[in-house]
Amino acid sequence: MSTAPRPRLVVERWTHPVAGEILGGTDIDVVKLDLGADPAQGWAALESAHGYQVATRTDVASVPDGAQWLADRALIARCPDLLAVCSAGAGYDVIDVDACTEAGIAVCNNSGPGAEAVAEHALGLMLDLAKKITVADRVLRRGALGNRLALQGSELRGKTLGVIGLGAIGRRLVELCGPFHMRVLVFDPYVSDAAGVELVSLEELLAQADFVQVTCPLTAETEGLVGRAQFAAMKPSAYFITTARGQVHDEAALYDALTSGQIAGAGLDVFHEEPPRADNPLLTLDNVVATPHTAGITVEAAHDIAVATARQWQDIFAGRRPPRLLNPQVWPRYCERFAEIFGSTPTDDEIPSNTEAFAR
Repeated sequence: MSTAPRPRLVVERWTHPVAGEILGGTDIDVVKLDLGADPAQGWAALESAHGYQVATRTDVASVPDGAQWLADRALIARCPDLLAVCSAGAGYDVIDVDACTEAGIAVCNNSGPGAEAVAEHALGLMLDLAKKITVADRVLRRGALGNRLALQGSELRGKTLGVIGLGAIGRRLVELCGPFHMRVLVFDPYVSDAAGVELVSLEELLAQADFVQVTCPLTAETEGLVGRAQFAAMKPSAYFITTARGQVHDEAALYDALTSGQIAGAGLDVFHEEPPRADNPLLTLDNVVATPHTAGITVEAAHDIAVATARQWQDIFAGRRPPRLLNPQVWPRYCERFAEIFGSTPTDDEIPSNTEAFAR
């Protein structure tokens, strides 16, 4: 009688050591993917893996041929026993969801634990832009203060906030803006009802919002969502802020909108190329406040995401439905493959359809 194999999980890194501590007391073999080592070593681990905690796009960008470690069709084809892949945070653009579904592989993210960090960061960018905090800091450091009335800012109170993607981050941002008594417009085709906000079309949101906040993931549906026509539709006094993914907006179009006065400014935590090059044109503009994809990097978020990540892997290998399954339609095929490998069928709970595909 054959013995079921020990689950093997390949991970590039944890956001916090607590994940390793949690999984250290289980029968899961955790293997580290060293991006700086001989690729043959990495493939030897992955080709026999049952689970893969996918490396981030920023991490793989720092090594030669790093893109080979993203969960695309090529990687999936080389890993016949792979049952599940998970992203480190809410975004999952490092995973080809369609290819995984076709192969019977479950796809999960870790939305939720980092929502507070990103929402607070988004609010911080709003306040910075409105109050001209970074602009004033730059002027002082250059010794070019002149007339301080030129640094006159505005208040958030009573302004209109437009949120693109009402997931965990978007909802928390709306809550944080409550004390400012802002009118809140939301564009999210997957949300049919939400208290305290007005659900509108993208066109309506862009035309009326004083602050346009992008909090949706990068998918085929959202790539290029905000381009020249959308920036042209915004008010000249409006600010564009994104903590989503760079490819959701057109960087060249944003630069033109900022330099022509079509919009007042931008707060950017994400770029097409990460980290952005020092000569990125957007970084030359005084009406741009930028951070290097650090919105979700807080002490608390790193710990909470690691705990959620480890517990989700425990659920997966214990034969339970993962709590943040992004492709529920894979479940029947996934269960068959799980039983073939481990000799038992996962708990067949009812899988609701994914209704937050547009939100983080």
